[in-house]
Order: sequence, then structure tokens, then C-alpha cells
Amino acid sequence: MKDTLDVIVVGGGHAGLEAACAAAKMGAKTHLFTILIQNLALASCNPAVGGLGKGHLVKEIDALGGVMGEITDRCGLQFRTLNASKGPAVRGTRAQIDMDLYPIIAKKVALTTPNLSVSQELITDLIIEESEGRKKVLGVKSNLGKSYYAKCVILTTGTFLRGLIHIGEKQLKNGRFGELSAENLPHSFSQIGLEVGRLKTGTCARIDGRSIDFSNLEAHFGDANPPHFSARTKDFNPVQIPCYVTYTNQQTHDLIRENFHRTPLFTGQIQGVGPRYCPSIEDKVYRFSEKERHQLFLEPQTRDCLEYYINGLSTSLPTDIQEELIHTIAGLENARITRYGYAIEYDFVQPTELKHTLECKKCENLFLAGQINGTTGYEEAAALGLMAGINAVCKARGMDSFILRRDEGYIGVMIDDLVSKGTNEPYRVFTSRAEYRLLLREDNAYLRLGEYAYKYALISPQDFQKIQKDKQDIARALDFLNSTFITPTQANKQLLESLQLQPINDKTTLAQTINNATNHSLCAITKAFGLDLQTLSDEALMQICIESKYATYIAKQAESIQNMQEMLKVEIPKNFAFDNIPGLSLEVIEKLKKFTPKSLFEASQISGITPSSLDVLHLYIHLRSKNA
Repeated sequence: MKDTLDVIVVGGGHAGLEAACAAAKMGAKTHLFTILIQNLALASCNPAVGGLGKGHLVKEIDALGGVMGEITDRCGLQFRTLNASKGPAVRGTRAQIDMDLYPIIAKKVALTTPNLSVSQELITDLIIEESEGRKKVLGVKSNLGKSYYAKCVILTTGTFLRGLIHIGEKQLKNGRFGELSAENLPHSFSQIGLEVGRLKTGTCARIDGRSIDFSNLEAHFGDANPPHFSARTKDFNPVQIPCYVTYTNQQTHDLIRENFHRTPLFTGQIQGVGPRYCPSIEDKVYRFSEKERHQLFLEPQTRDCLEYYINGLSTSLPTDIQEELIHTIAGLENARITRYGYAIEYDFVQPTELKHTLECKKCENLFLAGQINGTTGYEEAAALGLMAGINAVCKARGMDSFILRRDEGYIGVMIDDLVSKGTNEPYRVFTSRAEYRLLLREDNAYLRLGEYAYKYALISPQDFQKIQKDKQDIARALDFLNSTFITPTQANKQLLESLQLQPINDKTTLAQTINNATNHSLCAITKAFGLDLQTLSDEALMQICIESKYATYIAKQAESIQNMQEMLKVEIPKNFAFDNIPGLSLEVIEKLKKFTPKSLFEASQISGITPSSLDVLHLYIHLRSKNA
């Protein structure tokens, strides 16, 4: 197969699926290697997609032509908007999924995508060429003794790199329970000279749904008007299933404390760092000893509800203790465990080894995506996989790279955080990580990123035409609302009151009256003043309401972005002295002196140079130019 492939993708998780589908959609001859084809894009841990920050990623993946949103909409069991009472910038869509159905759909998507082939093989080595001090990946070798060659290789290995499972004192060399770990592939990283670290994640026990007593548990239902993820989903009307809430108690906590000596987390058996925002139950009991109870969610794993996931009870305790502690919890007194919880350690590559394209700095044509980059979560992995897939094809074809700025998407924020700062713990996305979150809302992802998706042939011309029409309709309506005035006549006051819109006492623009408008009241008020919006899409009408309500704040953020872009054009004077600049850390100063960037943009591309460092540097360049 030498020189026959454009892109090889190693690993069939969420990152691998998105990378392979994106590359193939772009017309690249792509091959995906996975250990078990039936486990393509398997939900290894919680049976859910989205959430705060993570929902933004799924919407952006969908806007860029990815598949996660569409698959989730097809196999979702419950859909909710989190933070629904708060502003649109911090709302997050979350779905419970049928975790058995998700990989079935994912497998069909992979096997029916043109230009994409899939095989069940374990990759053991990278084929690397070194010439004049430069390393370049040429292909991969599998455990079947076969070699495959491609212009670019994407590694999306998840938790499989020297994966080690911990259940009490028991240790298993698995990448996921019951599946082989990739023991040999990390040796190739030594050949390249990559900085490799060790991280940890974990999962909880699963319970036979027939053994749960739901009678005294609080049910949590999906939204009456359920949100969906994909802009391409039509006629969305899912049959939703409730989740249930229960709690740990003092008996649970006492049992855990009594068995700290058997917990791998505390015995030194586990060396890797776990996710700060998703600690195990033993870690929570240890760190928050004053808390009398911890909330747990019983989440159905499939539509038949035969298994439930206990969200909040991730553990690596021995199996006998897991059984005892579960029986201390209300509703689970007679619960039967179908799968035990465990912790897993695995290798990752420090993401400062990567360019913003996700290509390795030390090995040309080698891209990394997903948990190998130090992230945690299906959504983060899928987003990185999508970007790696696009950039691998761009590299193979000699095209310009595709890099999202921090002001363009949460994907851009995540990648910039990772490659600039690195990570020593599993990284996850939060809305608080984005400086421009008012502009990076879930609801406008398709408008922000749709042109990129069309440019790379990841969405259809029909989908792009819809985006263009919505943009034109929104611009036309906003112009009308900002240029049309309403006076406080009796008739106008009655009209506003009937539509439950902002009352007025002075002449004002229509835009200032629609603070709390619905799509219906927006259409009614504009029609009364001569503009019929009835033919606009629901998405466009929602954008008009949001853009009007937050116009002042949106304008301020847009101005801030413009200032940042102008700032990055500033040249750094020759022989500029970086030493002793207040506000710059010694690490930042050392890197600036080492790489001697010619502009602030070049400085921004150096790992560890944060936006705040750039602000400080810009200030001192300005001050020294004034004093020169």
C-alpha cells in the first residue's frame, strides 16, 4: 500500500472518527485503524454528550461538518439546556445517549463515507524517516506485520497508550476494560524526542436497572421543548427518558474512609494526575470531609434502561468495597453491579510539542488529537480530531493551514490553551476559558463557522445557502430595527404592552424595545412598522433578538477583538531587551529571548506566551518607543 493513502488515522474513538470523516469528506484517501470496529466512537465513560462548554464544542463540530451532533440527535434519550435561566453565552445543550446505539450509528457513518476505509488492527510502530536533522513520518506498522504508508498520520489513541487499569490492588494492561493496550507505540515517541507524561481518568460501576428501587428517588426529565445539536437534524421529536437523583451518606463516607488503605489513589499505586473537575468518590470524601453527602445521578445507558450509570461515583476501590458502598445508597440497597468501576492511567504527549495545526513540531506530517493531547471528554477529543483531519489534508495537498483564533470558537480557545500553556492534568473546556464568550455562543456556531465548513467541502451547498440566507436576513432585520423609530403614542404603547415588549416614554428605536422579545413578538412588531419577517428561519429570528438585546456588549467585544488583531501586527524592535519587564514571568522572558520573535504575532505562536503576556509586552514596546 506504499504511497497509496493521503491520511492514516490511528484510533477509532471520537477523535478518530471525526478526523477520518473530515479527511475523507475533503476527498482525501483515508484509512482508519481501530482495535475493535464494533467499538467505533464508543462512550467509554458517561452516557452523555454536551454540557456547559462541551455543548459549545459539539455545536462547533457540527457547524464545521462533523458528525457528533447528528449521531447524538439520532440516539439521544434525553435533551436539556443547562443554565437556561442565564444568558445565551453560558447556556449549554446536554443529551443522555443510548451508548449501545451510538457506536452502531458511528460504524455505519464510517463505513458509508466515501474515500474512507476501516480495518481492525493494532498499530505498533510509526515509520519515521530522518534527513538532515529533520524527522518525517511516512506511515505505520500493525500487529499483523503489515506496513502502511501515507502523506500524513493522525494519532488519536485515547487512553490506550500503555493503558493500565486499577481496581483496588488489581492491575490490568488494558486501554479500556477488556481491550488491548498499545504497549509498543510509545517507543516511537522516544525516537522522535517527544515529551511524554502520564494522566489518569476513571469511571463508575454500572447497575442492573431491574435491581434499582426508584420509588423514593427524584426524577429529572428532559426539556418539554428539547434542544438538538445538529443544524442538519429535521423533525426532531425524541421520546425522552428520565434520570434519577440520589445521594451518598455518612455510612457511605465511613466505608470509604475505612478503606483508604486499599485505594490505589492513596497507596501510591496510581502515578498519573486525574481530572480536577471530575474526581473519584474517594477523592471527594477525602478532600471535602465536611460534606455530609454528595449528589449522584442515575443515568440510563440505553433505551431499554437495563443498565444505569452512577454519575458522581467514579471509583477504583476493590470490587468487594464497591458492592458494599453501593448498597449504602438510597435506591441501590439491592442493586446488582453489571460492570465495576475502575481508574485508568495512560500516556499523553505534552501538547506544547504541537503547532496550532496539531502537527508535531519535531516530526513532520504527524498529527495528534484527543486524549493523547492531554484533554478529557468525548467533545474535546472530537473537536481536536476534526481539526487534525482538516489540517492533515491541507498539509498533504500543500494548502494553507486551518487555525481558529480564540475569538472565532471554543475550539480555537482549547487548542491555543493546550499548545501555548501545555497541561499537567486532563484539560476540559469551560465557558470561563473564553475571553469573548458573548460572541462564541452555541446558537450562532453555524453562522460563525459555516463558511469554513463550506470552504473545506464539509457541508453541502444547500446547507451553505441556508447560512448565507440567514446572515442576510439577520443583517437586514437588524438594520431595520436600528433605523426605525417608535414614539410613545397611545396606540404604540398598547401594541408594546400586548406583545409584552419593553415600554417606552420617549422616541426610541425598535431595537431598544425587543429586550425580551420572542420570535412571535419580534415578527409582530416589525410587521406593524412595515417589515415582514415571517419567512425567516427560527434560528435567524432568535439571532435578531439576541443581537439586539446584547448589542452594546457585543460591540465592545468586537472592538476588543479588532484591537487585539491590530496589536498582533506590532513589530518588536531589533535588540529589544525582554529582561526585567514587570508582569512577565522568567519562563516567558526566557522563551522570548530564545526565539527572538519579530512581531507580537510571532510571539503569540510561542508555547507559553499567554494573551496577558502579549498585553504587557505591547505596553512596554509602546513605552520604549515613546522614550526613544
